[in-house]
Amino acid sequence: MTSYLISFPSRAMVLTEAEFPVVAEAARTVIEEAKAAGVYLFAGGIEESAAPVLVSPDGSVTAGTHPGSEITGGFTVLDLPSREEALEWARRIAVACRCPQEVREFG
Repeated sequence: MTSYLISFPSRAMVLTEAEFPVVAEAARTVIEEAKAAGVYLFAGGIEESAAPVLVSPDGSVTAGTHPGSEITGGFTVLDLPSREEALEWARRIAVACRCPQEVREFG
């Protein structure tokens, strides 16, 4: 089995206030299906109100991120037997969240 990161940046999810609860419920349903299938590892969303920091090898801490590496939005990590299955789960999440999903394999 291989672990796959399925994710989207927050700017990709454009919803009205009325749509948000419907999408949240649809996303919870897909996560419950992944749990029932035994492929769920973890999922969550980046807390965007907490500013990221960089920690250097000397222990110094500075505000910000590596240039071009801003991470926002939500993610799901699933343990799957194939890339094809990862793409199918990503499709299901994309339908639930109403936005495209990125798929990356953990090494």
